[in-house]
Amino acid sequence: MGGENGGEVGKKVRRKFAVLLCAEESEYVKKVYGGYFKVFVGLLGEEGETWDVYRAARRELPCMEDVGTYDGFVITGSCNDAHGDDQWINDLVSFLKALDSLKKKVLGVCFGHQILSRALGGKTGRAKKGWDIGVTCIHPSHSTFKLLASLRIPSHLRVIECHRDEVWQLPPHAEVMACSEKTGVEMFRCGDHIMGIQGHPEYNKDILLHLVDRLLQRNLIQTCHAEAAKASLDAREPDQEAWKRLCKGFLKGHISW
Repeated sequence: MGGENGGEVGKKVRRKFAVLLCAEESEYVKKVYGGYFKVFVGLLGEEGETWDVYRAARRELPCMEDVGTYDGFVITGSCNDAHGDDQWINDLVSFLKALDSLKKKVLGVCFGHQILSRALGGKTGRAKKGWDIGVTCIHPSHSTFKLLASLRIPSHLRVIECHRDEVWQLPPHAEVMACSEKTGVEMFRCGDHIMGIQGHPEYNKDILLHLVDRLLQRNLIQTCHAEAAKASLDAREPDQEAWKRLCKGFLKGHISW
């Protein structure tokens, strides 16, 4: 799936992006939403763009010869730990280091946020305050709020969360962009080409409810976690349009850092 010939006069170069899929999808998400790849394209994609998917959890990654053809990359969530030692995780860490050296735009979400931190020299591990599931209010730093003023981002930004790991220590030269009551690093950036988000701007309430039920069935969370998550969904709406503006603004280079 290549772009149009940029050398032809009057032709617009087709922008190209890749989703690095780190999750094994449930049949429900595939049937109802077409899989997480389509969920992310629904959040970030625009007419005239090309979007590809690589199943990183199955050791599929772009070859380095093709990296230059992409304008940006998105790393998804995962049920795996970013501090794990699986071969595909080690492969992904090496690949992300290469993207960083090339100053490629990379957006990491949840596991993607954590694995970006690890790849660039930070540390991740189990969240000190335990599971965070539901709609959480995060607080952009003063400098981040000013930086994103043109995107009309609220000073208290609600997002759907589902994680029990977190970034413990930022990579060198990274900057915290937002925090919450439970999590010290809800967002971070490195330069103008790397951004991590602990929450799930791509999720809607239905996806989270399905995920909560799966976690309960697998005894990964307790009933109290599920009840708290569902109560938060009833009480608050995630700021999905603000997240769309923020994520697209970063990935497409519309933010002046």
